[in-house]
Amino acid sequence: MAKVLIVDDEKHIRQLYTEELEDAGYKVATAEDGSAILSIIEKEKPDVIVLDIKMVSSNGLDVLQQVRNRHYNLPVILCSAYGSYKVDMKTIAADAYVIKSSDLTELKNKIAQVLDTKVPMRD
Repeated sequence: MAKVLIVDDEKHIRQLYTEELEDAGYKVATAEDGSAILSIIEKEKPDVIVLDIKMVSSNGLDVLQQVRNRHYNLPVILCSAYGSYKVDMKTIAADAYVIKSSDLTELKNKIAQVLDTKVPMRD
């Protein structure tokens, strides 16, 4: 069973994603920001990360860079309410980009897609 790490500063988003993804058969871990992302990855050993971009205490694009520097093969899906970030060059390091929605079909499809195409590197 694959494990998804959800990093989002909005509690209701973390809860919604957790319920939906667990119902879809995933294990889920959550974090309210990316301030300690590397230690969270070491502890939780996720197979994929769903990362919010615009958080109060951390910038998701900076968090993405930290993940890429240490865990290059760990799939990261950026998830934002703002489509404008799609044109930001920093988003190119992500495996996928999803616009937040109450319908999680696209997110679930992207998770399945990146898990099928990437083999996460375990440290």
